[in-house]
Order: sequence, then structure tokens, then C-alpha cells
Amino acid sequence: MDMKKRIHLELRNRTPSDVRELVLDNCRSVEGKIEGLTAEFVNLEFLSLINVGLMSVSNLPKLGKLKKLELSDNRISGGLDVLAEKLPNLTHLNLSGNKLKDISTLEPLKNLDNLKSLDLFNCEVTNLNDYRESVFKLLPQLTYLDGYDMEDREASDSDGEVEGDGVDEEDEEEEDEDGEEEDFDEDEDDEEDEEEVEGEEDDEEVSGEDESPKEEEFGQDGEVEEEDEDEDEDEEEAETNKGEKRKRDPEDDDEDDDDEDDD
Repeated sequence: MDMKKRIHLELRNRTPSDVRELVLDNCRSVEGKIEGLTAEFVNLEFLSLINVGLMSVSNLPKLGKLKKLELSDNRISGGLDVLAEKLPNLTHLNLSGNKLKDISTLEPLKNLDNLKSLDLFNCEVTNLNDYRESVFKLLPQLTYLDGYDMEDREASDSDGEVEGDGVDEEDEEEEDEDGEEEDFDEDEDDEEDEEEVEGEEDDEEVSGEDESPKEEEFGQDGEVEEEDEDEDEDEEEAETNKGEKRKRDPEDDDEDDDDEDDD
């Protein structure tokens, strides 16, 4: 896909002035030059043109707010003076993997007053003796060269970011609030679970207490039934005894009559 079509796709129904970041990596440049990028991208802060076959940046439009420019893995060998003219606020420049051979080709970068970070990995210039000392001397405004400062201290992630990149503070605050709300909800769920468990334990205790009186009542009923049976037996025995007495009484009467007759 050529660069012009790629830019059209990246707009996604936005106007150029709405775009702050534009990534055109791996598309095709026309005759090694930038095509389709205009000064209408007035708010552009980050531009990436990695591996697009660039040999020159002469067609670069004026982008007054651009801070970070990625030009690695191209075929640029010079002509960097246009960068200071068109990109006055540039802070990060990546020229890794290009055809820069001499320190003198970097001299135009002296006019980039805000340049803080420069990357030249895999360029022939890095093979020169005293390469790092020479570059830092040529570009005193520079803080990091190939990711390290003059004392060989590595650049932090924040130093490599463009202002406005990443998550906004408001978004971070919202995420923190969401996290707190989730923690709060989890705590409430835990409390509810504990209350449910305690409620179940209380129910078990109550049910256990209820069963005991029932057993006692059952035991008392059993005793009452046994007493009733004993009383019934006593009554039956009494009736039986009465019947026997009744049977014996007539006999006794006959005997008495006989005794009277004898007299």
C-alpha cells in the first residue's frame, strides 16, 4: 500500500487537525520521499515512518507540534537540515538502521534546540572511534544517545514517552475508583457470606434446641402411656376378682342354708 492511501485509511473519518499520532510503518514511499502528509496535521505530536523506503526527508511538511519522529530502517544518508526547519519542537528522533556514516551528517541537528533523545543503532557512524563522546560534544542539548546518557545511565520509560501518550490522569483516576469500588463490593460480598454462614449456624442451634423438648415430650408421653396401661391392668384384675367373689357368694349362701336346715 502506498503512503497516500495509508494516510487516508489512518484518518478514519477524522480531519487531519484531529490527529495527534500517525503510524505509517511498512507502507511504500514514492521515489524514496514522503507523500500525502501535509501541514494540515497541525496537532500531530508523534509520527512513525519505519521501513517505508525513505531516502530523503525533504518533502516533510512543517509540523510545529511534532515531538517524536521515528525514521528507523530506511535509507537516509543525509539532508537532516530540513528537520530543524520543519520540526522546531522535536524532542525524540530515531534514525536507527539508516545509512549515516559520518559525524558531520549529524551537524544540522544542532539547530534542534529541544532535542533530548537520539537513536543511531545500526548506523555506520556508531563504529567510529569516540562516537559517543563526539556526538554529545556536537549536540550539547542531547540527554540520551542510543538510550543512555553521558554517564551510561539508561533512559527511563517516561523519558521515552511523548506528552499526551499513554493513559490520561483522569482515566487513571477512574480506573483507581473502579478498583476501589470492586474491592468495596468484594468486602460487602464477604460480609454477606459471613452473615449467611452465621445465620445458618444459628438456625442449626435453634433446630437442635427445638428437637430436645420434642424428645422430652415424647419421653413423657411414653411414660404416660405406660401408666395408663398399668391402670388398665389393675382394673381388669379388680373386675376379675369381683367376678370370682360373685361366683363364690351363691355357694356360700347355699352352705348357710344347709346349716340352718340341720339345726
